[in-house]
Amino acid sequence: MQRLTKRIYSVGVNDTDKVLFEGLWPLPYGVSYNSYLVVDEKIALIDTVESGFEEDFLYNIREAIGDRPVDYLVVNHMEPDHSSLISYMMERYPELLIVANAKTVPMLKGYYGVAEEDVLVMPEGGELSLGTCALKFHMIPMVHWPETMVTYDTTDQILFSCDAFGSFGTLDGGIFDDTVNFDFYEEDMRRYYSNIVGKWSNMVQKAFAKLDGVPVKIICPSHGIIWRKDPSKVLSLYDKWSKHEAEEGVVIIYASMYGNTEKFAEEIARKISEQGVRDIRVFDVSKTHVSYLLSAIWKYKGLILGSCAYNTDMHPMMALLTHEISVSDPKNKVLGIFGGSSWNSSGSKALRAFAEKMKMDVVGDNAEFLGRPFASDMEQLDAFAKEFVAQLRK
Repeated sequence: MQRLTKRIYSVGVNDTDKVLFEGLWPLPYGVSYNSYLVVDEKIALIDTVESGFEEDFLYNIREAIGDRPVDYLVVNHMEPDHSSLISYMMERYPELLIVANAKTVPMLKGYYGVAEEDVLVMPEGGELSLGTCALKFHMIPMVHWPETMVTYDTTDQILFSCDAFGSFGTLDGGIFDDTVNFDFYEEDMRRYYSNIVGKWSNMVQKAFAKLDGVPVKIICPSHGIIWRKDPSKVLSLYDKWSKHEAEEGVVIIYASMYGNTEKFAEEIARKISEQGVRDIRVFDVSKTHVSYLLSAIWKYKGLILGSCAYNTDMHPMMALLTHEISVSDPKNKVLGIFGGSSWNSSGSKALRAFAEKMKMDVVGDNAEFLGRPFASDMEQLDAFAKEFVAQLRK
């Protein structure tokens, strides 16, 4: 438990045991489940935490408020990492009233059997008085579920932003942006955005438009750092990512069975470097988890994909990556394609079909080789690199 302001406490927990977030995304540094208490004449709890942390969660709450009852439980989002302890809290505080929006009501019944009469349904812009302060509610649908909302403390100008502005990684000691080294968290924040929120970037922009003009002094997300010193920094990052604005740099991702496509990828990287590009990242799609690949793709403007042929198609791991790219849907990319084959150039053909489906323009012709790349094959990459970098800098 840590105090944020005179009236507000952070009562969330760290999870260092979960291996995969949503059963998909690796958590080498764990994840935090943030929950907040707003203490006034009435007490409101904003979201709960993942199941398995009941004792720690209740301890944090009681450390903040002692034996006082929790009057309201605000449900910003129904995903179980935030809502798992709703029933537990209702058992501990029998007079507790759930505060949610209309889209949440059937989910509350479906997940936890909560009766509609136990829910105070809030409309867009609705307010709940706690005594000397009030909470205001705004819907931000599809950031990243349809029922998602944010809660705004109108007195202290604090935005409880749910999954927006969240990050992977536990909060180790410091919980505020001015008490931690953000360089440690930025990669995992972008990985969180690109894999979980990125698909809904247009809805992020709509959320920005809805909240435009609302003064925010502190941002309290449901995962990761609390922004009290410079909330404009995280607002700027989300605005940039949701507008698909990327840095000048190139991500080269290859699938190689026997090292030949890998050699071609390495030569492409050298040729790109000779054109003056400094930020170049090369990945083996079979060795790097797709979540890290998507994060790098989201960061840089240039993307070059290469695959060997495999059963008249691209390599299965490259097929997985292209599927995930189609889901997260990053835009404004400069795309290049290359491939190697023994008897069928299906790897690069499949990648080009993917590009057409995604309506992504491919720079130049496919850079290809047969068998293994010889010097003559490598020579074609000079023109490929020049054309690619020229497009990158437009």
